[in-house]
Amino acid sequence: MHPILDAPSRKAWPPVLHRMVHTIRTNTLFHHGHHLVVAVSGGPDSVALLSLLDRLRSAWSLRLTAVHCNYGLRGSESEDDQAFVASRCAELNIPLHIRRLRVHARPKQSSLQAQARDLRYQAFSEVAEQCGADRIALGHTTDDQAETILLWLLRGTGLTGLSGMPACRNHTIIRPLYEIGRHEILTYLHNAGLRFREDSSNAKPLYLRNRIRHELIPILNRLAPAGLGALCRLADICRDDDRYLEQQTATLLSPAVTWEPGGGWAIDRGLLLELPRALQRRGIRTLLRKSLNRSYAFGLRTIDGVIRIAAKGTPGSRLDVMGGHVMVNDRRLRFVPHDRPMISYDGQQPGMLENRMTVPGTLVWAGTGQRLEVQPRAGSPVSVRQERYRIVVDADRVSYPLIVRSWAPGDRFQPCGMHGQSKKLQDFFTDLKIPRSRRAHIPLVVAPEGIVWVVGYRQDQRWLPTSTTERCLVFTAEDLSLKEGTE
Repeated sequence: MHPILDAPSRKAWPPVLHRMVHTIRTNTLFHHGHHLVVAVSGGPDSVALLSLLDRLRSAWSLRLTAVHCNYGLRGSESEDDQAFVASRCAELNIPLHIRRLRVHARPKQSSLQAQARDLRYQAFSEVAEQCGADRIALGHTTDDQAETILLWLLRGTGLTGLSGMPACRNHTIIRPLYEIGRHEILTYLHNAGLRFREDSSNAKPLYLRNRIRHELIPILNRLAPAGLGALCRLADICRDDDRYLEQQTATLLSPAVTWEPGGGWAIDRGLLLELPRALQRRGIRTLLRKSLNRSYAFGLRTIDGVIRIAAKGTPGSRLDVMGGHVMVNDRRLRFVPHDRPMISYDGQQPGMLENRMTVPGTLVWAGTGQRLEVQPRAGSPVSVRQERYRIVVDADRVSYPLIVRSWAPGDRFQPCGMHGQSKKLQDFFTDLKIPRSRRAHIPLVVAPEGIVWVVGYRQDQRWLPTSTTERCLVFTAEDLSLKEGTE
């Protein structure tokens, strides 16, 4: 049960806090008792986020840890930002981790902003892992979402780009201010008497995002005052469509894909080319993203180039792409990655996948090609034998939606047999000597409160049936050893 907040404290909440709590509950961003790492740049959005979460800290039994990234790109201004954040965290008695990051000259494909983002998210993930935090909270607002959609739109994006930024990514990155506008944030800061820092680089027309913010957004607001909200609704619609198409493509392609050590893969060209062009593009893009540990979409020219050599079918033909090369080999199309590490995005692990599981229902896990199934069952659970690829849980104790996904930094669960003790999933994998290259492909069945089943390895004891259980859910997965033996 969640703690009940007394009426006076609720009435004292500013409107923006009510709206943030609504976003948190609607999107199940985090729960009472969670430990949150909060990214604090010193700007208005992050200062407001830290303040609002601090106001929830006692009632929700939250633990807060702040992290500030200093790139040193603006000289004394960067140092002043760091000092400001340190002072504010000290006032609130919130631990602060400072990361000094350096961006260097890279190939043209990687802009300065992209490099900074890569390093920033990597730092957030490292701090969360060190602290054992449950989530990483970012201060993105409705305005940031609208700017992102317009930015991708001007680049000629598809559904994935139009999906913008989700309120929650990979059950790790959360955006509690997702449904709150920048004007509301500034009003809250003014009424609360809170100071913040202004980043001078945000006013420079050098970056396209800044030109969108200062030139295009004001025009849209004059033409359609509700336009920013409409763009955000567009993103929500596109995201649902994008996820559905992603799941369907994975289901269709998984029987034709063979994963190789180091992130390489091979796919049956015939099956690929039988699909509609839209699914061909989506399938190749997804495979490349998984191999190279990138969450953004590859360019249309690259994807269509891969499809062209697949259709031409000349053995030995090859196409160099960012991070590796694609080549035709008899009836298959193979991708061979370069031998160099890739930076992760948004704390995402190699092969990060996510599918929603309906009850009853089945899905094919693209990471291994396994078919997973869940079926409800009434009556005593004693008649159902639990084994490595079958588990039973108490249906009345499991929350929804149920998600099947790969592991993320900070994942913890309570393995059966450990008497309620929590264990990091990373440590669990290490104890079982599961190679790092394989971990990202192992499916997890996850409820909003945590991991239900590490498929093929261990069930979480929190949802075990008891003598009073009246309804069960039976989860089954294909025996991977038998499946691998038939390939």
